[in-house]
Amino acid sequence: MCPTCSQYSFAAGGVMMASDKASPPSSCDTFVALPPATSNGQVIFGKNSDRPGLEVQEVVYIPEMDHSPGCKVQCTYIEMDQVPHTHAVILSKPSWMWGAEMGSNDQGVCIGNEAVWTKLNGPEDLNEKLLGMDILRLALERASSASEAVDIIGQLLDSPGQGGPCSEEPGQQAWSYHNSFLIADGMNAWVLETAGKYWAAEHITEGVRNISNELTIGTKIDRCSPNLEEEARKLGLYTESMGPFNFSAVFSESGKVPENRMSFRYRHGLKMLKDLSASGKFGVRDMFKILRDEESGICMTDGGFVSTGSQVSVLSPQGSPSPCCHWFTATPNPLTSIYKPFIFTSKAAIGTSTLSPDFGEEDPARKSPRFQSQVDRRHALYRGHETLRDMLGREDPKGMALLENLRELEEKCVEDMEETLICWQEENAAKVAHIFQHMANLELNFYK
Repeated sequence: MCPTCSQYSFAAGGVMMASDKASPPSSCDTFVALPPATSNGQVIFGKNSDRPGLEVQEVVYIPEMDHSPGCKVQCTYIEMDQVPHTHAVILSKPSWMWGAEMGSNDQGVCIGNEAVWTKLNGPEDLNEKLLGMDILRLALERASSASEAVDIIGQLLDSPGQGGPCSEEPGQQAWSYHNSFLIADGMNAWVLETAGKYWAAEHITEGVRNISNELTIGTKIDRCSPNLEEEARKLGLYTESMGPFNFSAVFSESGKVPENRMSFRYRHGLKMLKDLSASGKFGVRDMFKILRDEESGICMTDGGFVSTGSQVSVLSPQGSPSPCCHWFTATPNPLTSIYKPFIFTSKAAIGTSTLSPDFGEEDPARKSPRFQSQVDRRHALYRGHETLRDMLGREDPKGMALLENLRELEEKCVEDMEETLICWQEENAAKVAHIFQHMANLELNFYK
């Protein structure tokens, strides 16, 4: 491994179980809106990462890098051959693993993933390969477009494939799952859904689309793994008597076609997308609203699973002078968190307040046998936000006042960023290079 790779490696492992087909947890929602649903030709991407309630999610920035021949990259469980060049990325990631739940790169590509359960889930899912989150990060580091990310994800699903424990929390030592991905850039979007090494992808060129914890691709398959239909026949999952090949109907755990099994969260999210985009002016605040919707379960606020991180990205169309702008909470529960902006520039930096402690080789997620103990992974902003959560939990009026002040700070920041992006000049790059760090520090000062 070359020095630059080792500097930014977060090798780890997980604990939990997905092979429990009886009651897989419902978590995560990812959304995209494209013209004509949006104005100014923008694409709006958003995701809530719903994870075990005690898990800490950090936001990290990794600059672009060149790598020497023969270099390896250590993912959560396994090493991979490194590519000659990796793009700069900003990631929202569970702090114990190498991969990420969601993120963006300096090429204007965003990806979010979801857990899905299929007829091919089984004990072998716990074999240590690439987590879906590892695949997401590898694709962001390597892809220059959403289309290229589809190809890269497909290659990684084929070899080395997806697998491995997906949490480090005690009592969830055997949780693993298959993955779906929503991939977007400033021109279009793709939904890619998997069942083991098999996959199908749907191309989205306009309007709105969302994914939750279920397969949604039916007969509209624009790309797929090699010989997908024939492989399904060999597995005994498909015959021509079933009608046109329908990916969800063939591989879904329920075996029902998408229209008959859409979850309440999925249906509610889609309705919100359509309602809020009816005017053709869907924007960043509308995505905030969707991700803060508690009634539908899109925003998970308590219980075993919580929305531990959230992202919204505004992707500029090709040829636009304005850069893309990416907003992250870096704290749990979007209802009690604020979004902070990040823009890729040559001198971009995010500071250390959203970085979890690095325990090096003593990290129980790295040691073998894995996860024999736990460590405190809370970063500074997470600890500060706990103060607000505690006040709100006690129904302390000061907590509500503090949250109102934070929301006012967020709205002022949105207004300022909109004005900056509309009137973008090259000299603005220096002004926004540390904007995420600045906003995170302001938020921390509120907690003090």
